[in-house]
Amino acid sequence: MRVSTVLVCACVLGLVGLSGCAADRVSQAPAPPPAARAIPTVGAGPVTAERGVSFKENDFAENDSNRDPFRAFTSIVITPPPPNQLSPVLPQYAIDELKLVAIVLGGEYPRAMVTEPNGKGWVVKKGDYIGRPDVVHQGGSNGTDYQVNWRVDRVREGELVLAREDKITGTPTVTKVIALHTLIDKDSDRQARL
Repeated sequence: MRVSTVLVCACVLGLVGLSGCAADRVSQAPAPPPAARAIPTVGAGPVTAERGVSFKENDFAENDSNRDPFRAFTSIVITPPPPNQLSPVLPQYAIDELKLVAIVLGGEYPRAMVTEPNGKGWVVKKGDYIGRPDVVHQGGSNGTDYQVNWRVDRVREGELVLAREDKITGTPTVTKVIALHTLIDKDSDRQARL
C-alpha cells in the first residue's frame, strides 16, 4: 500500500506543478456569449433571436443583393442577334447575275450550284436565302422602304425555283425560276446539224 500512496502523491504533485507552469504562458479565451453557444437541434422549431440567427423564405430569393452563384449569366452579357436578320448566300449579286450550273437530286436534300459572275460556285438547298434583297416601298410618298429576300423554294430537275414572300403588306408570294445553264459544245452542235 505504501507504494501506491507514494505513486498517487507523486502524480498529484506533478499535475499541480505543470498547471502552475502552464498558467504563465497560456492565456484563456473569453467565453462566447450565450446566444452564440446555442446550437439548434433538428425538430426544435424555428430558430429565434435567443437561440441564433433567424432566416425567412425571402432570404433565399434571388434579388440584386443576393444572387444564385450557380446560375449562368452569359445570356445577359451576350445578346443574340435579332431573329429577323437574314444571312443570304451571295448578298452582293442580283438574282439575274447568278447562273445555275449543277443540280443534285439524289439523297434527302436536293442541292443546286449557282455561280457568281466571276465563276466561283456556291451550293444552295431548299430554305436558303440567296442574292441581293429587293427593296420594296410602302405607304406612298411618306412611306418607308424595306427589304425582301429571295428564298430557295424548290430544286427540280433542270431548274431552281425561288420565292419571295412579303409578310408586311401581305401580297401573294412571287416566284422566279432559274433554268439550268448549259454550255453547248461547238463540235457536238455541228454533229447534231449534220
